[in-house]
Amino acid sequence: MRTDLLGAFVEKTIQHLKRDPGYQLDPDLTGYALFQVLLFRGASILRGYCYRLRLRRSAGPLLVGSHVMLRHPQLISVGRSVIIEDYVFMDALSKKGIQLGNNATIAKFSTIQCTGVIQNLGVGVSIGDNSAVGAYSFIGGQGGIVIGSNVIMGPRVNLHSENHSYQSTSTLIRLQDVTRQGIILEDDCWIGAGSVILDGVHIGRGCVVAAGSVVTKDVPAYSIIAGSPAHILKSRVPISATEMSN
Repeated sequence: MRTDLLGAFVEKTIQHLKRDPGYQLDPDLTGYALFQVLLFRGASILRGYCYRLRLRRSAGPLLVGSHVMLRHPQLISVGRSVIIEDYVFMDALSKKGIQLGNNATIAKFSTIQCTGVIQNLGVGVSIGDNSAVGAYSFIGGQGGIVIGSNVIMGPRVNLHSENHSYQSTSTLIRLQDVTRQGIILEDDCWIGAGSVILDGVHIGRGCVVAAGSVVTKDVPAYSIIAGSPAHILKSRVPISATEMSN
């Protein structure tokens, strides 16, 4: 717990906003550095207030960085204390729009794109409480993407919920049909930097996806996977003696 007045005030404020009574600032954070952070966050809150007026729903404070572009904001819903960092691009045009849960973070230079062409509207993207999309990531919600709560992602993660058909050689690939199955990432997953998750994949709760993996099929809960295409290395759940004997 901070003993200086400014630090203690900031800790209490963040604990209230995040509904996390255990939140603490790093003890090595100096007063001057904290003051700089507050100036930056203050500007983000002011920008967020202007954006909140245009959204479908906003449940609380919204922090928005510089050079952020939100297209079709009337289709975007956010919880409280959501952070959208610098140079983020979000296009919510789709059947369900974009939904960001409480304390969700979209890191800088990331893109959330729900529809590719207006001939065929996409489904949309839902991101749960306390989940974070890493910097320079791409979330393509054409087929629908559901990301659970407490999911963390490294930078440059790509989720593609649509595939192109290519069976015909007499028709241009771009003119052939697309398939959409959607992507689901359950709660408490860690998606490593540079990973790619393709359409139709369902990743179970508590999984760890190693950096640079290409995930092409479903992953059972609490698995650790790696590779291209990704395969299961081991489970995070210990195997009981009974299971080993069977």
